[in-house]
Amino acid sequence: MLIVTIIMSMILVDNYVLSQFLGICPFLGVSKKLDSAIGMGVAVVFVMVLATIATWPIMQVLNHFEISYLQTVVFILVIAALVQLIEMMMKKYIPSLHKALGIYLPLITTNCAVLGVCISNIDAGYNYIESICNAFGAGVGFLLAMVLFAGVRSKMENEEGVPMPFRGVPLTLITAAMLSLGFMGFSGLFQ
Repeated sequence: MLIVTIIMSMILVDNYVLSQFLGICPFLGVSKKLDSAIGMGVAVVFVMVLATIATWPIMQVLNHFEISYLQTVVFILVIAALVQLIEMMMKKYIPSLHKALGIYLPLITTNCAVLGVCISNIDAGYNYIESICNAFGAGVGFLLAMVLFAGVRSKMENEEGVPMPFRGVPLTLITAAMLSLGFMGFSGLFQ
């Protein structure tokens, strides 16, 4: 039951994009088209889970040798290697998605949500399975935010009644803020 609570909490209550404001760059940059948003969201889920699978045991080794102060540097290196691996695989097997994601795919390396989930797993004291579930929930929450925002944004971009000063970036930021406010309604749902 704890696993389900962790996953649902990360999807709805502690959503990295809409509640903790991590991973905003790809959230705003790749959400113009639904296909790109889904592709980026799935890639982030995959990277978050793989990064957690790799970094949790590495952190145990760092703790064993009392060099846990290297946590951030080591985690960034591991995440960068994983993203490069995924990028090469996408380029070979899914070239259309690779092209659609463009520059945002390598930016997963610097996506603070990916690094944030790896560090928060350690800080929360989760065991290995709980950490993987937390990462999966955080990734699915990121995917959900991307899909919802892409859907809303596609409708808003083509709206004729939007005043000129609000078109483009202002409307995008206002829409993101309203989506974030909507997710605040889930606070307190899971304890």
